[in-house]
Amino acid sequence: MSLLRSDRFPALLLLLAAAAGLLVANSPIGEEALALKDLHVGVPGILDLSIGHWIADALLAVFFFVVAVELQYELTSGELNSARRALQPAIAAAGGVVAPIVVYLAIAGGSSPQGWPIPTATDIAFALGVLAVFGRGLPSALRVFLLALAILDDIVGIVFIAVLFTSDVDLLPLALALVTLVVFRLLSRMLDGRGRRLVIAGMIVAGVATWWLVHASGVHATIAGVALGLVMLQQPALRTRHVLEPWVNGIVLPLFAFSAALVAIPQLGGSGLAPAFWGVAVALPVGKLVGITVAGWISQRVGPRGAAPALSLADLLAAGALGGIGFTVSLLLSELAFAEAPGIRDQATLGVLFGSLVSLALAVGLVSWRAWHHRRRTATAPVTT
Repeated sequence: MSLLRSDRFPALLLLLAAAAGLLVANSPIGEEALALKDLHVGVPGILDLSIGHWIADALLAVFFFVVAVELQYELTSGELNSARRALQPAIAAAGGVVAPIVVYLAIAGGSSPQGWPIPTATDIAFALGVLAVFGRGLPSALRVFLLALAILDDIVGIVFIAVLFTSDVDLLPLALALVTLVVFRLLSRMLDGRGRRLVIAGMIVAGVATWWLVHASGVHATIAGVALGLVMLQQPALRTRHVLEPWVNGIVLPLFAFSAALVAIPQLGGSGLAPAFWGVAVALPVGKLVGITVAGWISQRVGPRGAAPALSLADLLAAGALGGIGFTVSLLLSELAFAEAPGIRDQATLGVLFGSLVSLALAVGLVSWRAWHHRRRTATAPVTT
């Protein structure tokens, strides 16, 4: 279990799962695998989803619950618990959202404008994995900055999912979901008292009911996971996150990465790859790198005049490259943005994989260089007594 709580192994597992999905989809059993993903399982008329949607809507809600618990902690007790502490990464995150959108629309805005949210996400598991493997000796300020940046990116992604991909909302189940959320919150306050097992069972029932009601309302079901993570009492929520983390890293995310990457590479005709592919593939490495670096450099100048910036421009370049590893949330946004156009969706998914791999290669090079630089500077620094 400790291996699945580390920064390194889950990132590697996620990459291998995505590679496996792409290989299977383009192997002799590709058609059978895609048919299995589209197979519907459930109770017709009540809850009937394809296996792919069970993974993206139900299992991924558990991932978003874990993310929301971390968001709750950081916003109340962690690195983002005051406006002053959140200002610099917030400015950098804004640049890392706006610049990729501009790049995407410049390339694909004429044919596939609805894909603009896809390159705005940062995969925190991958980013921290690269830091853990190649970042020995980097200043703690860079890790804190990147963590805050990725968390703010997660908030933006959650808002996009909730606002952009919700239509025909049924207010009755949504109102009932608020009731079950209150029940879930109240039960979380009772976890340290008597009848703990009964309370846990009640929370599971309330959580599943919230998910089902949010799904029935027309709001994307993963938002239920976000809401549950935000309303749960903090200490029980952190303990629950600790329990769920290995399962999320070892099963939920690899399974989603495999399912999302289960894409048959299109046979290219005279028109070649679609603009949506190029828009995402360029916006992730280029838009994120430029947006985070420039906005991060500006953010370092916010504060008392004459104060030294916490991170150098070169360190910000490394952070910008890490931010371009979109992966998990970008894959979900790709599925949502082009739900009605499977051909374009598949090309956008390939764009996410390609752009994230380019960003990963850039990040490995830049992080390794900056880590070497900081280790050398530390080794040659005079010892003070």
